[in-house]
Amino acid sequence: MVPAADPGYRASDMDRRLTTAALVIGLAAAASPLTPAPAAAALVASSASGSAHAVPASAPGGTASPALDKSLQARLERLRLRAAIPGISAAILFPDGTVWRGTGGLADIATLTKVTPETAFAVASVSKTFTSALILALCDEGKLRLGTSVASILPALHLDPKITVGRLLDHTSGLRDFFIDARIDKALQSARSRVWTAARSLKYVGRPPFSKPGGSFHYSNTNYLLLGLVAEQVGGQPLADQLRTRFFGPLGLTHTYEQIGEQPAGPVAHGYRYAQAGLAAKAIDLSDGSPMMPFTSVVTAGGAAGSVASTPEDLVHWAKALYSGNVLAPMTRVGMLVDVAATGARKATLPYGLGIQSVDIAGRRALGHTGRLLGFRSIVRWLPAEHMAIAVLTNQSRTDPAPIADALLRLALAPAVAPPAVPPPSAAPAASPVPAY
Repeated sequence: MVPAADPGYRASDMDRRLTTAALVIGLAAAASPLTPAPAAAALVASSASGSAHAVPASAPGGTASPALDKSLQARLERLRLRAAIPGISAAILFPDGTVWRGTGGLADIATLTKVTPETAFAVASVSKTFTSALILALCDEGKLRLGTSVASILPALHLDPKITVGRLLDHTSGLRDFFIDARIDKALQSARSRVWTAARSLKYVGRPPFSKPGGSFHYSNTNYLLLGLVAEQVGGQPLADQLRTRFFGPLGLTHTYEQIGEQPAGPVAHGYRYAQAGLAAKAIDLSDGSPMMPFTSVVTAGGAAGSVASTPEDLVHWAKALYSGNVLAPMTRVGMLVDVAATGARKATLPYGLGIQSVDIAGRRALGHTGRLLGFRSIVRWLPAEHMAIAVLTNQSRTDPAPIADALLRLALAPAVAPPAVPPPSAAPAASPVPAY
């Protein structure tokens, strides 16, 4: 579940601090009971429809512009074919609340089952946005603190007492990523139907740590696997139950579920890998015959770091609710982004806060997360100034969907901004020494 390379990751530290400061000002303005200044209000506008209430169903026709709907679908299919992506699903939430939904290709190549707007995909590390929101909600309720030592909650793991909840959230714990261990790929794929425990996954955490707790930023799935255990210990219920009660149910995310503890509500996509490089390579189905995507061992091994499945339409509503609604207390949302500057001071490889990426897309500053799991890649972005969201999900792991999301957004924004030429997405070599988890 290593994050894909998003636009904006190479921004200078000064640019990151300035744009982060601007976003924080906007978030703070939205959190204030006073009327925000026009500039701040334009940057981040709070929305009642983004609150923790059921989202309205989208009209089957999409936006109010049939011509735009048709153009977006044509561009999506053209880019899918150019990158030889088996199946793709996308959604754009517009400021007026309408949602464009586009699909292409196959959810299951063997049965020629097409992707539909209701087809669920594994969202991989986009799951971290749900896990972080759960942890922060527990903090809002006073059940947990960012400065709490994780060792005090999970004493049996014998963690460094200086590893705090906050350091797990922003990847500054120093813990190595168990998914990067060279031995784990064989263990996972040799018995794909095996259910892994957290204890088994943690055996693959490398030594020594990257650094002392708080000393550096290193993206690590270990952090969020542990946060899932923390949430269950503090919340007193399984992860799936807490996510359902707090988020999936109240927000009306009818096609979103936690794969380990729940069953899908509709059709699911099969994930595909490629044994050879090149777009003409044959797609290899990773399914183990169960509903888990891509297969049981990798989903259960990842736990709260990547166990959620969803549809793009659900995810754009989730992005709006999380970053602009009342899923969290207003100042907690501000804190999610303020932490981007903290990780920047530790030479973060990407602008990352408390479970949030702050990057550019289509020339606009955006918030969200990416996901990469063997057989699946995804991207979700919320544009605060435009009050728009986009999600693109694919059932393959060699091609980054970020350029596709960028191209779709530029078309959606075309009435206001003429889009420049967009290069086609490139497929990374399939034979990588590090498996995509």
